[in-house]
Amino acid sequence: MLGSAHPIFPDSPVPLYSQLADLLRQRVLRGVWAPGAKVPSLEALVVEFQVARVTVRQAIDILTREGLLLPQRGRGTFVTDHVQSERSLTLETSLRGLADAYRNDKPRLTLLEESGVQPSLTPIDGLPAPAYHFMRRVHSREDAAYCVASIFIDQRAFRLAPKRFRQETVVPVLMDLPEVVIASARQTLRISTADLEMARLLNIPVSSPVAEVRRVCLAPDGTVLYLGQITYRGDFIQFEMQLTL
Repeated sequence: MLGSAHPIFPDSPVPLYSQLADLLRQRVLRGVWAPGAKVPSLEALVVEFQVARVTVRQAIDILTREGLLLPQRGRGTFVTDHVQSERSLTLETSLRGLADAYRNDKPRLTLLEESGVQPSLTPIDGLPAPAYHFMRRVHSREDAAYCVASIFIDQRAFRLAPKRFRQETVVPVLMDLPEVVIASARQTLRISTADLEMARLLNIPVSSPVAEVRRVCLAPDGTVLYLGQITYRGDFIQFEMQLTL
């Protein structure tokens, strides 16, 4: 289709097979194609999405490598049974709920950087601590990276449990330390797209949807105890809020 726009997929530097893989991935993760279900045939997908057979094959191959689909010779391609439980991460709206969820979650943590860098704080964030311990790392499940976290912890708090902070998620550790008092906490969420670096770290196509979360915990005197800047791949999280009447 040289010289004309595709009727379904936008003009993009992202290869057509990657765009199709993203669309099919969402069908799996949203339950449109349920676990155990047989997906439409290659020919049916070619007609539906108006792409070449090789494009569909490449997209199916991506999801097969991710463990979402399982081709079976002579039978077709099926959605794997364990999709939802492995790829769902609920983003809690209370600090206690967040700590409980993360306490039961044991991701593999891959350290990218560690230093004494100071965070860039705004007046609304709170007061800066004298020094911070900075870590940047990738969190993974079953060898699938789901977020990249830039973490700033008040150095005084970090020294209370350096091994735990390095090996566990931050919020449960903070809440477990009797010497640390969290007076207030807040987080903001912004929907964005993956740049080149984030796409590489999360193993997703460039411009894939991501959720950028900024999380701040304050001490009683207004000092920022913890600043977390976390980028989640969009197909790994769900955001739930309690609506008031």
